[in-house]
Amino acid sequence: MKFVIQRVRSASVRVEGKTIAQIKTGFLVLIGIGEGDTKEIAEKYTKKMLGLRIFPDENDKANLSLKDVSGELLLVSQFTLCADCKKGNRPSFTKAGDPRQANELYEYIVSLCRAQIPVVQTGEFGAYMQVSLENDGPFTILLDEHIL
Repeated sequence: MKFVIQRVRSASVRVEGKTIAQIKTGFLVLIGIGEGDTKEIAEKYTKKMLGLRIFPDENDKANLSLKDVSGELLLVSQFTLCADCKKGNRPSFTKAGDPRQANELYEYIVSLCRAQIPVVQTGEFGAYMQVSLENDGPFTILLDEHIL
């Protein structure tokens, strides 16, 4: 599993020219679900993401969490995060999770977030999407098996 967490001033997702999700200050999170990922792993990543203190406090130090700033979430499933680029120049996606199981885990992550954050928007699983963002900082964190 991989989470690419971007602190944003705004972010949105469009599918077929129509905006389907939009947030203001918060996190845009690209989520890659690989083979062998479980609910337990999803819970660990979600807890870590929601607890990150990467918003500036009154002294401009990264010390506040998403909840502290009433931040919003935009969660986007992105299987390409599971790309294997070791051989050749064409990525292999065989390590990406089975689409049905990956969607179930993605929806589980969404439900965990909605239980704690009032505004949670999502992309469309499996769709061709255009994602726009105004990265704040920029401040980007990668959560993967090397971090957790």
